[in-house]
Amino acid sequence: MAASTAQIQELISPIVIDLGFEFWGLEYQTQSGAALLRVFIESPDGISVDDCAKVSREVSLLLDVEDPIRSEYRLEVSSPGMSRPFFTLDQYSRYSGFFVKIKLRFAFEGRRQFKGLLAGVENDEVLIRDGEDEYSLPFEAIDKGSMIPQFE
Repeated sequence: MAASTAQIQELISPIVIDLGFEFWGLEYQTQSGAALLRVFIESPDGISVDDCAKVSREVSLLLDVEDPIRSEYRLEVSSPGMSRPFFTLDQYSRYSGFFVKIKLRFAFEGRRQFKGLLAGVENDEVLIRDGEDEYSLPFEAIDKGSMIPQFE
């Protein structure tokens, strides 16, 4: 049986941390037999191509030994970038004041898609301000969330 995203994350995150980076998150997608494992790493100094290569080598060795993904897969390691995806409530709270887009797993007030100013986090809800409207979106209902890059 193939490992879940949470199990893969549990394997990979200690390696990333041991290499001196913050484990930002991962995406695991399977499409027509082939899988994509995308690992996001972060650092206060930014992320270089060499950083990605170093993490990729170590993660690849670990995955070869542990073999959590039974099918053929492609490994990508990168920084979260300007349109960084969010994986945790802490990440949302760290980027309060920035513009974000959020897609929910199910409709809330007739909508699944929200864009607006990230007003913060309260309890287990992400607060989005869209003009005069403010929405409290339950974190467990969020399918995907990411920053919207702003250019001056």
